[in-house]
Amino acid sequence: MKRMKIKTIKSKTFEEGFKDFIFNSKARGLREGTINHYKQSYIQIIKYINKDIEIANIDETVFDTFIVNMRENKDMGSQTLFTYARDLKAIINFYISQEYCNPFIMKLPRMDRKPIATYTDDELKKLLKKPKINKCSFVEYRNYVIVAMFLSTGIRLSSLINIRIKDINFDDEVVNIIHTKNRKSLIIPLNKQIKSILKEYLKYRQHSDIEEKLFCNCYGKDLNKSSIIQAISSYNRSRGVETTSIHKLRHTFAKKWVTGGNSVAVLQKILGHSSLQITQNYLNVLISDIKMEVNNYNILQEFNSNFIKLR
Repeated sequence: MKRMKIKTIKSKTFEEGFKDFIFNSKARGLREGTINHYKQSYIQIIKYINKDIEIANIDETVFDTFIVNMRENKDMGSQTLFTYARDLKAIINFYISQEYCNPFIMKLPRMDRKPIATYTDDELKKLLKKPKINKCSFVEYRNYVIVAMFLSTGIRLSSLINIRIKDINFDDEVVNIIHTKNRKSLIIPLNKQIKSILKEYLKYRQHSDIEEKLFCNCYGKDLNKSSIIQAISSYNRSRGVETTSIHKLRHTFAKKWVTGGNSVAVLQKILGHSSLQITQNYLNVLISDIKMEVNNYNILQEFNSNFIKLR
């Protein structure tokens, strides 16, 4: 009788394991943008980790060495380093879940948190000045409505692109957001101003089907991310506003919401954050900018002349 032997399985390489990671990401239904992000990160990661290393040999030392080597790149900011380290951690955690390697603790590098930039009130006045209907193009008018929509709802660009006309509910004063980052639908309230703006916009939008996208180009065709980014960039510059960041519109909404004394818990729902902690972390970065404004408005200093000095 032939003796039984334990069959050894050759450990997968980092490259082979990453292919499994991408396949699993697709199977889990991650968005194409997220998967492409991981693919781009992988290109950078293998500059510091040998793609042929056996996953079984990956441990805490390998992870920490990756971070140390990346730090030596003087052109790499802390945000970029954090992003690549976070992505590597996600990949390795998948390897661990598949038992390609033994589990170990991975500590992400600290990230220098810079204040999140927001639009000034002067810039907002320029951006939200309604163009004259009889003198402007459809594109300029549409861009004005898009900016107003961003500033009224704090919506993400990917969500805004996918809003259909049927998603606007004027009776309940809400917009149904179907396309979200975490794939969970949102219902965002519409204030009276944006409701009025959207009603007027739809008169000029000339749609024939409520299934059509809310925002389109001058030919009625769908817009994509790059076309909106370019359109808002041109719109801002035409209004004398040099900053053209769409993320800045979302940040401005959040800041105005907080400084207006509104609920952080409600803000979490509107922004589509999965937890209140994420919203709190988001606000912690905004807070330094808010503190500057508080320092600029000091009621004690304003009325200092009325104080009676006690001796």
